[in-house]
Amino acid sequence: MLHIAPALLEDWLREYYFTTSIDIGSSGVENISLGDLRAITGLDQETLDLVTFNDSPSCGADGLRKAIAERWGNGNLERVMATHGSSEAIFLIMNALLQEGDEVVILDPCYHSLSRLAESTGCRIRSWKLSFEKRYQADFDELRELVNPRTRMIVVNFPHNPTGTSITAEEQAELIRLAGSVGAYLVWDAAFADLTHGAAPLPDATLLYDRAISLGTLSKAYGLAGLRVGWCFASPDLLARFYHLRDYTTLYLSPLVELLAQRAIENGDAILNMRLPQVRANLRILGEWMAQHENIAEWVPPRGGVTAFVRLPHIADTDELCHSLAKDFGVLLVPGSCFYQPQHVRLGFGGPTSEFKEGLSRLSEALCRTHATCV
Repeated sequence: MLHIAPALLEDWLREYYFTTSIDIGSSGVENISLGDLRAITGLDQETLDLVTFNDSPSCGADGLRKAIAERWGNGNLERVMATHGSSEAIFLIMNALLQEGDEVVILDPCYHSLSRLAESTGCRIRSWKLSFEKRYQADFDELRELVNPRTRMIVVNFPHNPTGTSITAEEQAELIRLAGSVGAYLVWDAAFADLTHGAAPLPDATLLYDRAISLGTLSKAYGLAGLRVGWCFASPDLLARFYHLRDYTTLYLSPLVELLAQRAIENGDAILNMRLPQVRANLRILGEWMAQHENIAEWVPPRGGVTAFVRLPHIADTDELCHSLAKDFGVLLVPGSCFYQPQHVRLGFGGPTSEFKEGLSRLSEALCRTHATCV
C-alpha cells in the first residue's frame, strides 16, 4: 500500500460516538444485547458452554458459511468467506485484486474504505457521482462514459450509504452488463440489502455475474455491530487469494462469534421483524421533521438503509454545527465533510424512537441557536 488517506468518518466517530448520549448519525439499527439474541434464537447456556476456543477455518466455520449461503446466496458455502465485518472483506478484496495503474469506478460519495483502499494501491479512481440536484439517482449515461477497457473494477453499494438511494432490478442488470462488457470485477456492497423502503431487496450480484464479489454484514440491519461479523461471496479461486492475505492479518474468526452469528442469521427474519417497524416509524417522523424545516433543510427520502443525506443550504460547512451539537447538546450527527460534501449531514434514523425524537428536537434547537435558523 502506497498511502491510505485519513478515514474522516472514523475520526469523527472516534471523537464523539462514545461521548454523546443520543445518536442520530450512525448507519445501523438499534443494537441488541446478548440476552435479546439468546431469547430470539433459543441459544441456551449448555450450548454456549460446549464452545471450545479452537482455531477456526480460514473461510469460517461450515455452520456459519452455510447459514450465509442459504440466506443470501444459492446455498453453496464454497463461495462464502466469513470476515471480521465487511471492512475486512473490503480490505482483502482491494489488496488482492488491484494493482497500481488500474482504473476503478466508484460511487461518490461513498464509505471511505471502498475508495481509499483502492486509491492506496495506486489505482486511478473514476467517480460515479450521486448529486442532490439529480435526487441522488444513479446516472447510467455517466457510468457508460466512465467504463472503458482499462476498468478493472466497479464498486457500488445499494441501498447507498449515506444518501439512501438505490437502483431497480433493471438498472442492476445494466450495471452487470457494463461490467461484463469490459471484464471488470463488480464489487457489490450489500450492507443494507435487507433495509429497503417500498421495494423488495435486490438479488445478490454474485448470482447474476461470475466476476461479482458481494459483501454483507450483521452491523447494519441486524443490530450486531459489536459482533464484528461480515462476509463476502466470490468464486473459490478468489476466496483463496483473499485468505492468502488473511494469513498475515486476522487468520480466522472466534468460534464463539461464529456460533452467535450463525444463530442470528438462521433467525434473521425474527430480528428484522423486530427492527423494521421501528425504522419505518422513525422514517415517517423524519419526514414530518423535514416538512417542518423545509426552509432550512432539504432531502431526498431514502429508498433503503437508515440514513438520509440532508442538505443545509444556508450553512456552507456543517462541521461547526455538528461539533456544537455533540458538545453542547450531547447528540451525534455526522457532518457531510466526512463524505467531502460539507453542506450536508448524515442523519441516521435506525435507533430507538424516543431517542430519535429527542435528537431531532435538539437538532432544531442547535440550528436555531448556532445559525439563527429557527422554524
